[in-house]
Amino acid sequence: MRSSNPVFSRRGFSRNGYAGFNAPPQAGAAANPYAGTNPYAGQAPYAETNPYAGGNPYAQGQQDVTQAPPYVPQTRPMTMDDVVVRTGLTLGTVVAGAAVAWIMDLSMGLAIGAALVAMVLGLVQAFKRKASPPLILAYAAFEGLFLGAISNAINQWVAPGAPMQAVLGTMAVFVVMLVAYKTRLVRVNARFTRFVIFAAMGFLLLQVVNLLFMAFGGGDGLGFRSGGLGIVFGLVGVLLGALFLALDFKQVEDGIAYGAPREESWLAAFGLTMTLVWIYLEMLRLVAILNGDD
Repeated sequence: MRSSNPVFSRRGFSRNGYAGFNAPPQAGAAANPYAGTNPYAGQAPYAETNPYAGGNPYAQGQQDVTQAPPYVPQTRPMTMDDVVVRTGLTLGTVVAGAAVAWIMDLSMGLAIGAALVAMVLGLVQAFKRKASPPLILAYAAFEGLFLGAISNAINQWVAPGAPMQAVLGTMAVFVVMLVAYKTRLVRVNARFTRFVIFAAMGFLLLQVVNLLFMAFGGGDGLGFRSGGLGIVFGLVGVLLGALFLALDFKQVEDGIAYGAPREESWLAAFGLTMTLVWIYLEMLRLVAILNGDD
């Protein structure tokens, strides 16, 4: 049965057996009374003015969106302010630990235990691929306990005022090396790095040998802690620490230049702290030797 509803007589339904508008009547069927009076039999009057008659104006935009690469969040790169803040925090933890050990008059036995714990924590962080702020701050705290105890002992029994002189000497070495690095009086390259690393390995090996001679032979071991040889050995230690500062400066500069992640500033602070602790210890021993000879 053919419907007289014009909605079902559109061209879109002609495949289902319904005649389109203005179609001739089929044989054996009555003529459609609306065939000649349908005002929409021709082209729709709004086809030219309908803004949606053409293609979808957002189709190209949708295609671009689907083809765009997925968003990957980026970490903010490291800045000099990040390095300064984290180095200040790490060094502040060292100073706080040293103050606690000084005020509590920490025994040398506990000081040596704190030094061993700090060494283990430092080695763990050195072999980790990523910086661990709690691990670095824990290292700084135990290192501070050791420095405070040994500084207090030297101040009381060996050379009064030596810790303050060692602090001033460490600050002076830091400023001098920073100026030398910024003015390019010291140029850090691959040869410089190899020299510093091998020199430090030889220095530490002599330290271990001296400790073994002290443990089994008694006395001052090889004499690296007193007299003229002790002064020379202390100066070499301070010089090596200064050269390591240049390596630390280079690490910070390269990290900022190449857009290292912000977390890398903790590694820079860790390296600077270890180097400054090295310089302070060597400076403390050198000042103690010089004051003891007087």
